[in-house]
Amino acid sequence: MIPDILSHGQYSTVYNFLSLVIASQLFTALFLLISLPRILPRYRQGITVAIMVCGIAAYHYFRIFDNFKESFVTKSVGGTGDYSQAAGTSFNEGYRYVDWLLTVPLLLVELIAVLALAQKVQSGLLMRLVPASALMIILGYPGEISNDNGLRGLFGLLSSIPFAYILYVLFVQLSKSLSVQPVSVRRTLGNLRWLLLLSWGVYPIAYLLPLLNVGGADAWVSKQVGYSIADIVSKCVYALIIFGVAKAKSYEENSAFALAESIEVATASK
Repeated sequence: MIPDILSHGQYSTVYNFLSLVIASQLFTALFLLISLPRILPRYRQGITVAIMVCGIAAYHYFRIFDNFKESFVTKSVGGTGDYSQAAGTSFNEGYRYVDWLLTVPLLLVELIAVLALAQKVQSGLLMRLVPASALMIILGYPGEISNDNGLRGLFGLLSSIPFAYILYVLFVQLSKSLSVQPVSVRRTLGNLRWLLLLSWGVYPIAYLLPLLNVGGADAWVSKQVGYSIADIVSKCVYALIIFGVAKAKSYEENSAFALAESIEVATASK
């Protein structure tokens, strides 16, 4: 899938999208860190996990960004010509899998934490979701780095088993827990599952491209852009929605806290 040559436009597209992801992850983490006092202490654990997710993603995108610049070089004056693979190095897709191995389980921890369920129920959900999500990433990696379509298809099939189980837990078992959430956030929490499904759906599509004999520089660039957009949605947008849920629940559960926050906002706006 890694092309030998990228045009200037293709190189710039990947370069700019990687830069966009770094900025999105860093400043989402910064916003959440500053905003922690705006929610009740019982919800801060979930938002702290969201900060960790964005921080981990930003770190790995720095590595991906540097690796990309080292992997493709040009001899043209001003960098306006084609970029070819540098001798002795190549683009390392493994950085993404290390990132996903850490962040995908934590994304599910975010969701469970903001629900603030009974300890027994919460532990049961985490014991199902976290190992399944880690296994999904681990099984996908051998196929990603393989040039054998047979192995790629095998590991793709194996990784889809824990993925299907995660969907079962989220859309069947977790639905029972949503019924005890405040009405004001119940629909948002339900939609979060669809957000995860839609953003995660980008990854298997990109994974299947070699099996469908789709290749070349345009396909590879589209894959990098798709991964970048999916990571912004599944980490940054997802975290901001989680924060909104935590804030709404904080205000609904503690009227004194809500009043104090309203006064502080009104004072700050003057």
